[in-house]
Amino acid sequence: MVVFDLQDDEVDRIFQALADVTRRDIVVRVTQREQSVSALAASYAMSFAAVQKHVAVLERARLVVKERRGREQIVHPNPGTVREAARLLEHFEELWRFRAQSISDILSEDREEDREEDREEDREDREDREGERS
Repeated sequence: MVVFDLQDDEVDRIFQALADVTRRDIVVRVTQREQSVSALAASYAMSFAAVQKHVAVLERARLVVKERRGREQIVHPNPGTVREAARLLEHFEELWRFRAQSISDILSEDREEDREEDREEDREDREDREGERS
């Protein structure tokens, strides 16, 4: 499936990367202000190597970009990929809203048919009662 500019494997990498709370937090942090991997590591109760691995997953998903500045690796967001992921989620939201509305429409039609049948039965009952009186 190709949605927008993303291939299935790219979509998988993005959402697998975002499935982890630490990685989501890293994306939020670097979106607010680019940070070095060392600064990020200081924010978490895990090793520098663990944070570095999280950043690598985000980098493979193209959600962040690392840039060497002297001895530091600076992490900043890749807004294009973040926008594509947001558009993909909006697409799914529209799809599910359409499906939910279709289900609601079908149920409304069924309820209207039931009401019509009830009105018809009531009419027949009245006619039967009136026929019995005559």
